[in-house]
Amino acid sequence: MIIYPTLELYSGKVVSLRRGRLEEPVIWHVDPVETARSYAAAGAEWLHVTDIDALAGGDGNAELIEQIIRAAGIPVQLGGGFRSREMIESWINRGAGRIVVGTLATHDPDLVRELAKRHPDQIVLAVDVFEGAVMTEGWRTKGAFDPESYIAAFDGAPLAGVIVTDIDADIADADASLAVISGLAAATRHPVIARGTVRSVDDVARLKYVQNIAGTLVGRALLSKDVDLKQALGVAASDSEPVAEFL
Repeated sequence: MIIYPTLELYSGKVVSLRRGRLEEPVIWHVDPVETARSYAAAGAEWLHVTDIDALAGGDGNAELIEQIIRAAGIPVQLGGGFRSREMIESWINRGAGRIVVGTLATHDPDLVRELAKRHPDQIVLAVDVFEGAVMTEGWRTKGAFDPESYIAAFDGAPLAGVIVTDIDADIADADASLAVISGLAAATRHPVIARGTVRSVDDVARLKYVQNIAGTLVGRALLSKDVDLKQALGVAASDSEPVAEFL
């Protein structure tokens, strides 16, 4: 299982959002580029970066993200406000290892399928689930799609993976239930990357036993030092113990 250390960027700073709200960012007083380097030095295989400004329609972090891509030394999975072919292909050409699309997939699924075929293993679908529905526009708009049929609509596309967020669990700021994520992971052929579920190393160990979970994003827990990255990477890389079958 792959641990994706995660940096969320807002106005050039590393932040975490309370309940997904831009009005209440938690600002971490760390250097984004040096933090990216430190995650790579700890042994991370991938880095995940979300451009919060781009979600809101801006592009103020573009130069910083380019610095991170150059400095990290590991592939960067980039999300935040990708709403056009031109923007996606521009960032692929600028060195992003993968591009995460969310709202675009609800508005133009055919384009996302086409991009996945054109850039195999570089397009990741983000599925944010709240009260049984797929949310768009950075958690602000409730869509008309149920997550199971929505993910199934992309079964034929060569996606690199699907990031699933259980928003109900995330905004509660409590131990995340794996029911939503595990159910969706079992229903798709695409590898699933869980978001919002890791608050301790024990949560990493728990995810390893969920069918078709290929990775997890870990952001705030690393910055708050509730999770040690080297320890989490060791747990993620270790062999899982046998699980008894229940008849």
